Amino acid sequence: MSRLGDAWAKSPKPISAESVSERFDSMLSFEGNKPDAKEFTELASPVSPLRISGTVTAATSSSSSSSGSSGKPTHNAGDRKWDSARERGQSKEHSSPRSFSGVGGSSSASSPVVNSLPAGNICPSGKVGKMGMMSRSTGTARNDVLGSGTGNYGHGSILRGGPLGSVKVPIGGETESGRGKRADPEEATRAGNEHYKKGHFAEALKFYDRAVQMCPNNAACRNNRAAALSGLGRLEEAVKECEVAIQLDPAYGKAHHRLSGIYLRLGQVDYGRRHLLLVGQQPDHTEVLKLQTVERHLGRCAEFRRLGDWKSALREADSVAAAGADSSLFINALRAEALLRLHHLVEADSTLSNAFKYEIGWSLSFHSKFLGMLSNSYIYFVRAQVEMALGRFENAVASVEKARQLDPRNVEVSVMWNNVNSVVRARSQGNEFFNSAKFADASIAYSEGLKYDPSNPVLYCNRAACHSKLGHWEKSLEDCNEALRIQPRYVKALLRRAASYAKLEQWMEAVRDYEILRRELPTDTVVAEAFFHAEVALKASLGEEVSDIKFGGEVEMTTGQKKLQETIALTGISVVYFLSASNHHCAQTTPVVEALCARYPSLNFMKVEVTESPAIAKVENVRIVPTVKIYKNGVKVKEMICPSQQVLEFSLQHYGI
Repeated sequence: MSRLGDAWAKSPKPISAESVSERFDSMLSFEGNKPDAKEFTELASPVSPLRISGTVTAATSSSSSSSGSSGKPTHNAGDRKWDSARERGQSKEHSSPRSFSGVGGSSSASSPVVNSLPAGNICPSGKVGKMGMMSRSTGTARNDVLGSGTGNYGHGSILRGGPLGSVKVPIGGETESGRGKRADPEEATRAGNEHYKKGHFAEALKFYDRAVQMCPNNAACRNNRAAALSGLGRLEEAVKECEVAIQLDPAYGKAHHRLSGIYLRLGQVDYGRRHLLLVGQQPDHTEVLKLQTVERHLGRCAEFRRLGDWKSALREADSVAAAGADSSLFINALRAEALLRLHHLVEADSTLSNAFKYEIGWSLSFHSKFLGMLSNSYIYFVRAQVEMALGRFENAVASVEKARQLDPRNVEVSVMWNNVNSVVRARSQGNEFFNSAKFADASIAYSEGLKYDPSNPVLYCNRAACHSKLGHWEKSLEDCNEALRIQPRYVKALLRRAASYAKLEQWMEAVRDYEILRRELPTDTVVAEAFFHAEVALKASLGEEVSDIKFGGEVEMTTGQKKLQETIALTGISVVYFLSASNHHCAQTTPVVEALCARYPSLNFMKVEVTESPAIAKVENVRIVPTVKIYKNGVKVKEMICPSQQVLEFSLQHYGI
């Protein structure tokens, strides 16, 4: 049954050249062709290929002659209506005419059913072939083809040189003779549907593209392409395809339904509801429930943000994504703001960076509001806060300027604009004082900036540097602690706090911070040396012997079991390398061990030549060289036989840093 209304069956009209091409479009627009939104979300659901139902009817015009001429076609008012009997599921007691649309235009006609050949020499051979079965003539026959069809034709015009009968788009590559394979939109769509059902959206898109190329004005082909684009996450293109489909057929329910689903993913509830209700039928209860769920969680997000309950706001933002709005730009911005307030700066920065990948959100959310401000303005509003917290002050200024341009009347945006610019001025002034060795003035300037942004870890760390220059170690320690409370992995604050602990001779705390720094900066020799001296000072404070402990140097050779045991028993990490000068594997391993000794100067490296000290090798049960043993606080934690450079480095990083 055609998608068009019954009005065609009421007044027979002659068939024109336009009606033939119009039928082709209707065949592609058949309801079974298009994967609807529900099938898109449930990939296991089948996607029906294009099908042709019913028999193409023909009419004998009272004014027709043997030449096949016909009168001027007229358009019925019901040309673009759904078949009401089919939509209501009523019984079908008569055949409805097919509708086709092509490049040549559109028209409509109806007539009694006949099963006869056309009146007039339509085809040069006098034979009528089915669509896709007519072979290309190798002679000099005229390039006159029928628009489309699957049965015997009635009276109608010929599409002279029409594109529908001579479409040549490769599907599946070249033929054996090297010529492109004849194709039609139905075949391309059927192949695309098969890939779509399997979740192979990229392959499905290739076939849907070919169908659109052959029938660019067919709403069904456009909707199928939108389905594949949505599956690939290319939502901006999917929205455009749905909009084109709706422009071609404003009453096309599946395109409205699919567009509603895309808007749901973007968190645009109002847009989604609008298209869901425009379908003209009773909205799908499941889709309505999804929209309501997202809307409810969005309301809770706004409430918890207003209350400053950032944990709950983050939980509700995650619920919005779980409910279907998984590609929403401003929901990701809300997550980033909540993470920032909860002092997860790195995660907040990563979340916001990912949010900016959803380019479609910019055009769709420009005029929508979220949390009292324009959606795009809110995104830049959050970005300015994250940039400032991470010390990227120039980026923060640019972001807050953009937010103000987008929403100049919003009070919250205006306050943020003032705060960001005030902090940037204070920080710049403080840096000038610090570089001029005016540390007291620099401390005052940084304090001024903290009035406008009391949770800025950079300003706390800068002020701690001023206190350390002035010898105020307790104050430096306080500011470092505050900076690390806001940003726990802040390396500069860790360095300054470790140095402050060392100045206050709180060696255990200093060693703890330097251990963290060694993991963060494993190749930094300055940190390694500071760590070494802090460890030596801690051992001395505990009454241990430290006179023979040296920092760095070469791998020390030992020939006595007693010396080896003393080294192994030292607090910290000891690395013992067993080798033989005549062994070619040892010749390759020795340079690696020496390089690691230079890279990790705080570790105790020793080597044993087994041919010169066989007693040590026997006590340590070493039978194969090279062998490397790692000890921690006198206890063996790792033994490696013929280790590679990668294994050695990984083991030292794992146990020694």
